[in-house]
Amino acid sequence: MFNSWYKKFSSQPHQPFFASGIIFFILFIYLLLISYSNILVLDNLLLDYHAYTMVYVVFVQFFLGFLFVVFPRFLMQAEIEPSVYMKQFLFYFICSIGILVSLSFSSNLYILFVLVLFITQVFSFKLLYSIRKKSVMKEKNDTKWVLIFFFSGLISHFLFIISLIDFNYAYLVKQVSINAGFYLFIFGIIFTISQRMIPFFTSMKVQGYKINKSNKLLEVLFILLLLKVVILSFNDVRFNLISDLPLFIFFVREIIKWKLPVFKTVAIMWVLFISLYWIPFAFFISIIESLSAILNTGFVFEKAVIHTISLGYFVTVLIGFGTRVVLGHSGQTPHADKFTILIFVAIQFIALLRIFTSISTNFNFDYIFLINFTSILLIFGLVIWSSKYLIILFEGK
Repeated sequence: MFNSWYKKFSSQPHQPFFASGIIFFILFIYLLLISYSNILVLDNLLLDYHAYTMVYVVFVQFFLGFLFVVFPRFLMQAEIEPSVYMKQFLFYFICSIGILVSLSFSSNLYILFVLVLFITQVFSFKLLYSIRKKSVMKEKNDTKWVLIFFFSGLISHFLFIISLIDFNYAYLVKQVSINAGFYLFIFGIIFTISQRMIPFFTSMKVQGYKINKSNKLLEVLFILLLLKVVILSFNDVRFNLISDLPLFIFFVREIIKWKLPVFKTVAIMWVLFISLYWIPFAFFISIIESLSAILNTGFVFEKAVIHTISLGYFVTVLIGFGTRVVLGHSGQTPHADKFTILIFVAIQFIALLRIFTSISTNFNFDYIFLINFTSILLIFGLVIWSSKYLIILFEGK
């Protein structure tokens, strides 16, 4: 009986990776919740690892599941054998558990799991690279940039490991690692997938829609994101204006150029469009934050920009793509019923609430209460989504 279930569960890459991603997303947010609530006294490194786990443990599993499906298709290669990706899945799963347990019990064991996780990601990169290398297709630009952003992630992950050594510039190295991991790794990969799949899905759903993207789109994006990471290393929000103004203009111009038919398509598509709009909104917030610092207003923005991107863009596009892939690859027609639309809308509300939480201290609101309330809502939303779609993933095909 177990063998039969395992064969179905492991038959497609997205099934184990999506399932693991959503489970550990919920668990790591819960870990943050109990820390802020003082239910359990956790290691003081937890906040550092909140960023680390979201970048290198949670989001990467979701999009590796997606990449292991689409990379061979993009490059006209044979599907990856289950025995290959399931070995990697097993290591991701074990490392996720290990890091979670280590943080919960203030153990230095997390260093071991971080090292194993890094090595596993090297093998993930190597697998994707080998698929691209074998392909004789002429058009391989998108896959090239996925690999470039992935390699940037390996460098930033290695820097995080270096930062665990006690030396004078360890904190700076850690911050560079987190910033590069967020922008040059996860953001870069997710947007590369988005700019490939969202216009394509739209052209399939909306009659007469034509894909119209800028030339050198990903080349320009990489340069601007690299500039963003360099600027962040100065740890002065006034300098963010240098990178975020061109990033804001870049994304506004590109989204306008795509002419996405928001009001002419179904919910399974418009949620993907909405996810893109969060990107320029995030950089607009950063511009306001920079101007506020230059004018010395004393207004606190906390991590508003990061959470606008991570909750507004990452989670929205994750739920949008996840819903579509789970249904489509289980033999069902990709669609969003009222249940799913409610989840889509709820994620937008949670993102807005987290942005408000970031600035709440300026109005004398209870920051800790709002953080906990937002975390509870996010966990609740993810659990509700999982009650339908995680079941489909576990059932397999």
